[in-house]
Amino acid sequence: MEVGAEMRSVVATPESAVVESNPRPRGRPRLTIDRVAVADAVAELFREGGYEAVTIPGVAEKLSVSRATLYRTVPTKQDLLGILYELRFGDISKRARVVIADTDDPAEQLTGLIRLQADAAVQMRRYMPVFFGGGDLPADVYAKWHTWSRRYEKMWVDVVAANMDDGNLEKGDPVVTTRLILGMLIWVSRWYRPSEKLTPEEIADTALNLVRLGYAAPKPAARKPNSEPRRSTPKKRR
Repeated sequence: MEVGAEMRSVVATPESAVVESNPRPRGRPRLTIDRVAVADAVAELFREGGYEAVTIPGVAEKLSVSRATLYRTVPTKQDLLGILYELRFGDISKRARVVIADTDDPAEQLTGLIRLQADAAVQMRRYMPVFFGGGDLPADVYAKWHTWSRRYEKMWVDVVAANMDDGNLEKGDPVVTTRLILGMLIWVSRWYRPSEKLTPEEIADTALNLVRLGYAAPKPAARKPNSEPRRSTPKKRR
């Protein structure tokens, strides 16, 4: 991906200088670093060698720019992780909001969220555990991540609670239920192997079967006010 091109000044002697119609200004060469390209490069380094492989020189090589040029825009590894977090997880939030806004049916909303998370776990499997684990993240990046994860979880909790109210899911603690469902899907990023040829759609279908969305157990029939519980007939002794 072409990120930009450095501007070169025109060199000419005073005696034979040619006046251009649009002369370029003198000064430091300018280069716009595409943040999407940076995120793509960081994600690729994660895929190739994990957290330790993510470095400024490594990203500069992926972008075909000098280290000095990249340092001017992205000076630290923390900044690299911050860009990856903001773009990738920000995109998940946007997609989740679209899923919820597209329908008023809580069951369809939860189905869409489960499919979205299954796909994200597969596509982001190399670095999703780093963020959800939090242990290897710089403090400032983790603080941003923690705020994002709370908001993202809240979207899920609201949808799960609505499904409980509609009888699509068993009544229970919506926060605990949400964390169990999300945890199941996030863990896909740990065990998924492309060689197994499982698709995100197949994983989501299995998750939906486990959740049994729309198949909540029927409530027991209400007992009549004056009815007494049935008593078992004692067995005769021989």
